[in-house]
Amino acid sequence: MTMSLEHFKICRHRPAPPPGRPFGRCQMVGALADANIARLLLFAAGLLFLGPPVLAGSWDQPPVGVDEVRRAPVKQTIPVIGRLIAPRTGVVATRIGGPVAEMLMKVGERVEKGQVIAALVPDSLHWKRQLQKADTAGKEAALKTAKAELALKKQELKRMARLRKSAAFSEARHDDKRVEVTMAESAVAEARSDLQSARADLKLAEINLNNAQIRAPYGGVVSKHHTEAGAYLSVGEAVVTLIDDKNLEIEANVPAERLAALGPGISVTFELDGKAPLSATVRAMVPEENPLTRTRTVRFTPRFDGVTDNLAANQSVTLRLPLGQARDAVTVHKDAVLNRMGRTVVFVVNGNAAEIRPVKLGEAVGGRFEVLDGLKLGDLVVVRGNERLLSGQKVTIKGAS
Repeated sequence: MTMSLEHFKICRHRPAPPPGRPFGRCQMVGALADANIARLLLFAAGLLFLGPPVLAGSWDQPPVGVDEVRRAPVKQTIPVIGRLIAPRTGVVATRIGGPVAEMLMKVGERVEKGQVIAALVPDSLHWKRQLQKADTAGKEAALKTAKAELALKKQELKRMARLRKSAAFSEARHDDKRVEVTMAESAVAEARSDLQSARADLKLAEINLNNAQIRAPYGGVVSKHHTEAGAYLSVGEAVVTLIDDKNLEIEANVPAERLAALGPGISVTFELDGKAPLSATVRAMVPEENPLTRTRTVRFTPRFDGVTDNLAANQSVTLRLPLGQARDAVTVHKDAVLNRMGRTVVFVVNGNAAEIRPVKLGEAVGGRFEVLDGLKLGDLVVVRGNERLLSGQKVTIKGAS
């Protein structure tokens, strides 16, 4: 049966015959064309999935990276939403009263421990210290005078005692002199006490003057101003709010039935904004349960591994908490897994050729998958350069992944 191209185009647009009537010439040509198209599609699918050995063997041997199928501990996990917590955050208050001279740090600026955040007007505090210094100097002079008076009284008592065997000795005057020595000793003690009190007042004046400069109790970021220059602050009033964002922890409300697999020191993984998993350790489990949600608060110590940019208090994280004890399982590298024609496959290196193999996978284990079927321990799978491989194609192993 022969037909021209023009006749074939016309036949394609003619309707099918009614039921019960035989196919005409046009319908037979259309059926043959559809069958040929179906054969071509099946042939192309075979090339994509299996890759004919003759064609694959004729290609160059591309370099590939491989990884060994091995055992790894597998933990079933559940996702729990947590948040970053700053253990040290709160209001920095003034320790003395006085007018605010200036606010030295703006909102959002970072401060180090001991750095001045704000300053009070120091004039009156400065002169109070000067007054106490003068008073202390006076008390020191008074003590010296009392000591000199005591020394003089003791010397007179000794002279009188040497006259005890002479006719000029008077027992009454000797007793009076002993009383005077005792009084002089008391005067020295009183002067010494006054000096100690004056020195303490001077120290307090110096502390108050130093406290006129309000310093950061720890390093962090200023998140809020509570006052401005010109305002008068009483003792204990708030100046700024400070957040220590360099020592963040993770807090999560964990369902009570999931706490059995947790405990201090247990390692878990977490994710920040969908990035690569990081690790954290359980620091504490708060022994108080929320009766409405049946959850308990758990604190984790994260290891950010250098990821410190854009971290903030109350930022959400996704924790992967274990459901039970870990078990060993056969695992394959994630980069080895491909999807071909809706099937999960890997390329296994056998000798110097890569053979495609369907696999059945289970839980994800970090950068690997649990293998349920299709692979065995020790198999070498292609993890680099596997996207364009054909089954049976010869390869050159570049190195272990």
